[in-house]
Amino acid sequence: MKSKGLLVVLSGPSGVGKGTVRKALFDTDHDRNQFFYSVSATTREARQGEVNGQDYFFVSRSKFEQMIEEEQLLEYAEYVGNYYGTPLAYIEDMTMQGKDVFLEIEVQGALQVKRRMPDGVFIFLAPPNLGELETRIVNRGTDAPDVIAKRMEQARGELQLMTQYDYVVENDDVSKAVENIQTIIQAEHLKVDRFIDDVVENYLDEGETN
Repeated sequence: MKSKGLLVVLSGPSGVGKGTVRKALFDTDHDRNQFFYSVSATTREARQGEVNGQDYFFVSRSKFEQMIEEEQLLEYAEYVGNYYGTPLAYIEDMTMQGKDVFLEIEVQGALQVKRRMPDGVFIFLAPPNLGELETRIVNRGTDAPDVIAKRMEQARGELQLMTQYDYVVENDDVSKAVENIQTIIQAEHLKVDRFIDDVVENYLDEGETN
């Protein structure tokens, strides 16, 4: 039996380490789960070391708004003055082929995805505490003080939304966070409702013919 691929959505406050955990997960599971990463589009400037088409698709504001108008996005949100969004066609194609697709997106976008694809696996990556979150954002060295203040204000509101998710994973230690996410995904693959159509076709129908 082969179930439809999973849509795994990892999100949480800015600075919580979503990208770090996602990269560590992919490195760890490269030969086991073969995740497919759905690259998001954004209008923000690329940070040092980020690669267009690998970390994000960096597009102009006018191009992004064209994508919205043409309904090419599964979700999109404006966050701290920039758009972020997820192209739709890639996800639908991969999951129908039985392949797992991994999204690393902001909280607003994750909740939009949940409304459109409620059978996805939604994981909230949480910081150990707000003080640690602010330290990580400051140490990143990419944001001015006023932007950091906006991110922290946003984070407080986003932490209250974790009840909308299926799972919460604390990112105090990256390797432990990766291990917990692996456990979640393995369990999700074994849920009966992901195999029910195959069960009916391969077992119950066969029993009726004997």
